[in-house]
Amino acid sequence: MRDLILEIVYEWSKRPYQRFFKKGQPWPLGLPDLMQFPKASLGFHVACFMLKHNFELQPKLEDHDVFHVLTGTGVSVSEEIGMQYYLWGNGKRSVYQIGVMLVGLLVFPDHIKLFHTEYLRGKSAHKFYQLDFLKLLDQPLQLIKSTFQIT
Repeated sequence: MRDLILEIVYEWSKRPYQRFFKKGQPWPLGLPDLMQFPKASLGFHVACFMLKHNFELQPKLEDHDVFHVLTGTGVSVSEEIGMQYYLWGNGKRSVYQIGVMLVGLLVFPDHIKLFHTEYLRGKSAHKFYQLDFLKLLDQPLQLIKSTFQIT
């Protein structure tokens, strides 16, 4: 039940977040374009992630899917919250992120160990959250992960 409630809150908050908080332009690429990247590339792996979970690229939120691919984070509600803790450990800061983390802690107090572990994982990686991933889509996924020590 708590997963469903948070998914509804996310859907309700997604559009204002895209409009008012996310700067920059949406990627000029779609899923078919990502599928054309080399099989070892970040772009191809993002496409596979999207297909596996039956997702669509969300304008201005593409980095979120890249974070999933780079960190190997799942898509359950608690894993999504855990990824925000990972990114906090990596240095990313936003009001929306703080809200997600606080609500997650209140709704999932039984997952505090997961959140702490993800925070530590993010802290141990080199800063990568601010990269322009559009420019890195043709790069090998494993090279990016090893360069930034993403485990």
